[in-house]
Order: sequence, then structure tokens, then C-alpha cells
Amino acid sequence: MRLAPFLINLAVRKPKTITITILVVTLLLSSLIGLVKIDTDPENMLSEHERVRIFHNQIKQEFDLHDVVVLGIVNESDPDGVFNPQTLKRVAQLSDFARTLTWADPENPEKQIGVIKRNLITPDNVDSIAQGGPGEVRFSWLMREPPQNPQEAHEIRRLAQANPLLNGTLVSEDGRAMALYIPISSKDLAYRVKKELEKKIADFSGPEAYHITGLPVAEDTFGVEMFIQMAISAPLAMLLIFLLMLFFFRRLNLIVAPMIIAMVSVLCTMGLLIGSGNTLHIMSSMIPIFLMPIAVVDSVHILSEFFDLYQKNRNREKTIRAVIDKLFAPMLYTSLTSAAGFLSLTMTPIPPVRVFGLFVGFGILLAWLLTMLFIPAYVMLLKEESLAGFGQSTRTTQASLTHHFLGWMSRFTLVRAKFIVCACLVLVGVAAYGISRIKINDNPVKWFTKSHPIRVADQVLNHHFGGTYEAYLIVDPLENAAALSGPEFVQDISERINTVLSGRPFAEEIGEASRQALTSLATLPAGSKPDRLSLLIQELRQVQEEVSDNELYEAWNPVIEQLEQQAQEQEIFKDPEVLDYLEKLQAELKKHPLVGKSNSVADVVKKVHQELLSGKPDDFRLPDSRAAVAQCLISFQNSHKPEDLWHLVTPDYRRANLWIQLHSGDNQDMEAVISVVKRFIKDNPPPLPLDFRWAGLTYINVVWQDKMVAGMFKSLLGSFVIVLIMMAILFRSPIWGLIAMIPLSVTIAFIYGLIGLVGKDYDMPVAVLSSLTLGLAVDFAIHFLERSRMTFRQCGSWTKAAHIMFEEPARAIFRNIIVIAVGFTPLLLAPLLPYKTVGFFLAAIMLISGLATIMILPALLTLGQKFLFRNLK
Repeated sequence: MRLAPFLINLAVRKPKTITITILVVTLLLSSLIGLVKIDTDPENMLSEHERVRIFHNQIKQEFDLHDVVVLGIVNESDPDGVFNPQTLKRVAQLSDFARTLTWADPENPEKQIGVIKRNLITPDNVDSIAQGGPGEVRFSWLMREPPQNPQEAHEIRRLAQANPLLNGTLVSEDGRAMALYIPISSKDLAYRVKKELEKKIADFSGPEAYHITGLPVAEDTFGVEMFIQMAISAPLAMLLIFLLMLFFFRRLNLIVAPMIIAMVSVLCTMGLLIGSGNTLHIMSSMIPIFLMPIAVVDSVHILSEFFDLYQKNRNREKTIRAVIDKLFAPMLYTSLTSAAGFLSLTMTPIPPVRVFGLFVGFGILLAWLLTMLFIPAYVMLLKEESLAGFGQSTRTTQASLTHHFLGWMSRFTLVRAKFIVCACLVLVGVAAYGISRIKINDNPVKWFTKSHPIRVADQVLNHHFGGTYEAYLIVDPLENAAALSGPEFVQDISERINTVLSGRPFAEEIGEASRQALTSLATLPAGSKPDRLSLLIQELRQVQEEVSDNELYEAWNPVIEQLEQQAQEQEIFKDPEVLDYLEKLQAELKKHPLVGKSNSVADVVKKVHQELLSGKPDDFRLPDSRAAVAQCLISFQNSHKPEDLWHLVTPDYRRANLWIQLHSGDNQDMEAVISVVKRFIKDNPPPLPLDFRWAGLTYINVVWQDKMVAGMFKSLLGSFVIVLIMMAILFRSPIWGLIAMIPLSVTIAFIYGLIGLVGKDYDMPVAVLSSLTLGLAVDFAIHFLERSRMTFRQCGSWTKAAHIMFEEPARAIFRNIIVIAVGFTPLLLAPLLPYKTVGFFLAAIMLISGLATIMILPALLTLGQKFLFRNLK
């Protein structure tokens, strides 16, 4: 290759220039790391233009919904649970303290960020609903002041548990626990709010246990601990790699160079990632730990070959030139295939995964270039006498540790070739069964270990309450779901107005004024008919008020009355039949063990209706008429917080939010609930055409997980084809290319079969392993096959070549297996499960793919030597 002589000449002739250039570029790029911004929001696993994400944000704004920190207070020792004066006093103190957790927005000091005070769900910020007399409802604060005696505490419990909106949400049904729902202006404030609450709780004494959880808390806490973990794992991986290389080569001055390459690769890659405006996500936080072992792979091959050749001529320039000349092609292709495996992740629809794949791929290619330039330059900067004895001092030790094992492996693969191939076929069959049992599932709370306070809080609070995981089922009339364009709206309303005006006086004048009003509304963005209709009625009333002629004024009334009647008819969530349908859907959901409870506008109507009548349980039902429903809703407007109704229904009563609380945030559990709703709708058609759509963080997680699975499969197929083509080009033979793919294919099958057999969820870290495995595992096969072909050409016999292959070439591969596998093991010490998962499986992948290479490939070459080597000379 022409590139090889150019790079080696540049490195050998200008070592100081190479070193200074690398230093300057590294300093420039690493200076950008200080601009880092952390992002652990699962919503960002989807593009900001993704339809489901746009709808989710629209619903949050429309229903005034916010991300919530859940603070649970549990009292298991008191006979009355949390409903005793002492505990409720502490609850009141926590509620008051939560209101103080606001700060000036750094980007806009005039704006406050933090806790949304008006939307707190705490005993002193919600109403009890009780009968105030015949036909009258009394709304009063559930706990204006902490109770002074047990009787007052018991009354608070009675009132709270009598309210279906609070029972199972604010208070547990057994009375042992109370949950405060603290809405925050932004998810990235969850950890800050959590820490402030923990400081306040530390001042309390008493038998209560306090638990803080919720998806925003889990995600934001993960971001903080992720950053700490990255700062620990990457240096620890570097230390382990350093010690391993020191053990292998016993020469400190030489192994410094690979460590410099690893550090420079990481610093430049992370600096470029952050400097280009990308945030540090859970995926990109793993880049250093991925690059550290991979960046030294080529260096290990070079040092291994240098180790064996240097003592033959004792000339560092001749030796390094000979080494690079021999290894350039396999090192180039291994780097390209590794990069291809990671770059294939850019084909996924998940933005953080695309960024991760792009920059790890860049880092691998950068590490290769640095190896080609810096290792020879570094060797040339060393004095010849500093290499005295290099290549001899460890031969005895090496023989006792690896030479014996590799010698045994050489004999075993030649004698037991058929057994090895048959065993692999059996293994693949078992793996196929395991793969069929894989469960696709993820849950951000489960990113923490079982003993982590967030996991403990999640378990405790989901035991006591309806659920800390939220999903929103949004119900619209079908015409709401498809927004009307301006021309469609104008045509529809014009026809109605013309029908009313037909044969009436002032028809032409009123018609013209109506058309002008309609034309102005047609220029508004597409929206639902009720929104436009409400604006039209307001505008036409204004036109009517400006009329001085009494007859013309009266002539406007039929038009406006017709439009108002139409608007009232479109208030579908005042229709008892529609509310009854929601009630039945809620009853069906309640049967599912993972659904703790659900709230809807139907619950508000039933509770107010009960208190308007007798207050008895028999009257906790829906009224029979639209007028009675309207009366219940008007009565609720007399509460202290009438705006709470708009969390469940829009002011035009055209869109409803069924708020569902789940005991689990697992994707598969959310999908089970979705299936329940679909089945109910199919078996029980609604009284009028309705559209059902999902929103909420728990549902968002399902969407991006589905996209990731499909994207990973596409990525795996794409990278497999690319690597296969590269192998065929490298070996100038499709057959040799296919053989190179066998060890990694067996490795992928084994790993994913193991995941299915042990019941490990197919989550985000596992999803990316397939493409990573493909890119990394093929490296060993490239080196083994390329060196096998070169060795066969030299001795003309595979039997002789096989024994030679299990000398220096196999030692280099064996060293790389150990270096890379051990390089990922620091992740096993992480308190975060995604890091543990990646650490374990990548270490296992490297070990298995390496062993598969030095077992399966020699066996295949032994069985097919007459066919495979016939064209090699």
C-alpha cells in the first residue's frame, strides 16, 4: 500500500513534529470538554420532530401537566399510620418547604424555575368535597392546619379517602402512607429538588420513613451519578490496561506510548463531541470506556511483533519499519471494520445512539492514525540503548503462562477439528432457542441497583399507592384528531349560516360580515373546529354589539344562537353516554394488576353529584342528563382550585385526559395496558366516533424502545453486509470473507442466546451490543486469517503454518483478548446497571470471540485446507 510507506516515513523522519502536532491538537480539542452539558432525558431518545413527542408536549401544555417529584411518607409503627398529629405536622412542614424551592432562571433572572406551587398535590393544597346541605356542595381545604388531636387527624383521613381523586393517590388505602406530588418546571431540576428535600428531612426525628422517587428523579439522578461513574471508570480502565501491558512487555518506556494514544483518542473524541454542540447522554458517557481498550489494540500487535523481531537486528528503525509493513493491512482493516460496526449505529432512529456510534467510530479511526504515526515516532525518540534486553527478559515467563496453553490449543484444534465444528453447531442451536425467549423491556428506574434509594422508594410507594408511573390516554372526537384547515372550516360554517339566513331580513349584510370574520379565521394555523368556532362566536358578538339598528341587531340573534347551539352540542364530555363509556373503560383498566387507579372527568362529576344529592355511596354515579352533568361541573368551579378540572378535560369539553397510574414503568407492562385499551375499544364501540391517543413518559419510553429494536436490527444487518464485503476485498475471496464472519456470528448468537436463557431484559445497553460485537469481534479473525495466509505462503503446509500461528500471532491475539476484556471490567464496579451490563457483556464478548477465533478458525482451515489453500502460493 502506498499509504503505509508515506505514514512510516513521516513518523520515522519527523518524530518531533508528529509529537508536537498531536500535543497541540489534543490541547485544543480537550479544552472544549469544559462546555459539557449532561442530558439523561429519555424523551431525547426520540427526535424533537417525532410526532409522538410533539403530541406529548402539546398535551402537557394543554392540560397544564408537569413532571413530578414524588415524596412518600410512610409510618408503619403508629396504629393510625400517617394520620396522627405528629406525622401530619411533618407533612405540613414538608409541603411548606416544597413551596420555597424556586430559584431565578439563569437564562432569564426575572423568571422563576423550580416547584410549580399552584399545582402541588399536598393535603393543604387540595379540597375535600362534602355535602353542604340539600343541593349544595362544600369545598374546603383538606388540611388547612395540622391537626391538634387524633380526632382531627381521623377526620382528615375520612375526607381524603372519600374523595376518589385523592384515595390511592395522595393517601394510601391502608392509611399507612401519604404521597406529596411536587411538580417542577423542568426535569433537570429533579435532582436539585430531591437533595433539598433530603436536607429538610434530615432535620426530622420520628418513626416515619421518607422515600423520593418518580421518573424525573431517576433520570436526573442517573445523570449526576453517570458523570461520577465516567470519571472513575475511564481512569480505572486505563490503569488496568497499563498494568497488563507492563506485565506483558516489562518495559515501562515502551508501554507509555499506547497509553498516550488511548488518552489522546479519548480527549480528542470527547472534546469534538462536546465542542460540536452535542450533550453528554448515557450512551456518549460510555465513549471513554469503549475507546480506552480499543485504542491500544493496534499498539499491542505492534509491540508484540516488535518484541519478537527487535533482538534479531537490534535496530529500532529497521524493526519498526518491518513491523508496520507486515501489520499495516490487517490493522487498517480491523480498524475499518470496528469503525463500521459503530458507524452502523448512525442508521438507527435514536439520536443519542447515532451520536455515540459516530464519535466512537471517529475515535477508532483516530486511534489507528495515531498508532501509525506516534508509535514509530515514539520509538525513534527512544535511545537505542534503552531497548537493550527488550524481547528476552520475559520469554521464560511468557512460556510458562501462555505458550503452554497456546501449544495445547494448536494440537487440540488440529486433532479435534470436527468435534469443534459440531460443538459450535449445537451451541448455535441452543442459542437460537435462547434468542426466541428474549423479552424487550426497559425502565429508567431499573437503571439503579436494587439497594439504591430510588429503587427502594419505587418499590415501597408502588406498594402503598395507585402507582408512581403515569400515562395519559387522550380522548377526542374523531374530527378533533384531524385538524380542520382554514378552507374546510369556512365552507362548513358558511353552509350553516346560509341555512339560518335563508329568507330572513338583512341576510346579505349579515352574510357578508360573517364571511369577513370567517376569512380572518381561515388564516389561523390549523386547529380543531371548536377552537375556531369559539373565536367566531366572539367576533360575531362584537360585530353585533357595534350595530346601531335594533332590527339588524335582532337579526343577528338566530345566527349566533345557532352557532352557540352547535358549540354546546360539541361539548361531548358533558354527554352522560360518553362519560359512562369512560367510566366503563376505567373499570376495565382497574382489573389489570399493573393499573393502580385512574382519574377522569367522570370521577369529578360522580363525586360532585353524590354530594349534591344525599352524600350516600349509592349516589356516587353519573347523572342521567347533560344538564345535570353541566350543573356538577359548574359546582366544581366553586372549589378553591377550579383549574384542577382542566387537568382532566379542556375548557371546551372536547378533549379528555384519562390519567392512569401504573405500579410499573416497564415497557412491556405499558404495552400490556395499551393492549387492554385496544381490546376494550374493539369489543365495546364508543357511543360516538372517538380517537384514542397516548402520552406521558411511560408511553414515550415504549415508543423509543420499539424504534431502537427496529433500528438495531437494521444496523446489524447493514454492518454485517459492510464488514462481509470488506472481508471479501481484504482476502480477495468471498469464501475467506465468510469464514472471517463465523467467529463473530457464533459470538453474537451465544451472547444473545445467553440473554434470553437467563431472562435478562433486552434493554438499551443490550440493544447496542450486537453492532458493537460485530465491529470488535471480527478484528481477531482478520489478524488470524491474514497471518495464516502469509505463513502458509512461507512454508507451504497448513500443518506447519498452524504451529507457527500459535506462536507470536496467537500470542498477540491472546494479549489483545485479555487487554480489551479486562479494560471493560471496571464497569462491573459501577452502581448503575447499564454500565454493569455493558461491562459484563463486552468483556464476555471479547473473551468468547477471541477464543472462538483461535478455536473455530484453525478447525475450519484444517477441515477445508485442500480447498481453501489451493490458490495460495
